[in-house]
Amino acid sequence: MTGSQSQSAGGSVSDILTTLKNLVVALNAATQAFLNVNGVSTTEGITAPTVVKTAPGRVASVSIIVPGSATGMIYDAVTTGVTTAPLWIIPNAVASNGEPYVVNMATDSGIVIVPGTGMTVTVCWS
Repeated sequence: MTGSQSQSAGGSVSDILTTLKNLVVALNAATQAFLNVNGVSTTEGITAPTVVKTAPGRVASVSIIVPGSATGMIYDAVTTGVTTAPLWIIPNAVASNGEPYVVNMATDSGIVIVPGTGMTVTVCWS
């Protein structure tokens, strides 16, 4: 067989590369969605009212490091003084299974964490 071979069926190299590109783009989008839901950043050791993010985002989870004597609150806000949009109550106890509390709530403005009295929390967010 010394002659050139002709293609009788299937896609061209261009078709295969386009398909591969589309798969990579879809995988990247799925990865970004996964990260946004599960949190991209973590703010540790919060003991006082703290602005975590000043743009829309998502609170993924909260870990109670040191329980307090009162509950805390997560607000959809960009400053610590704005308490008109409460998002989630931070319990004043460590979860019974020791794992973080899953919050998974989106915000329209930003993320403000106000721990309860004596409380230390860690928040995972995106």
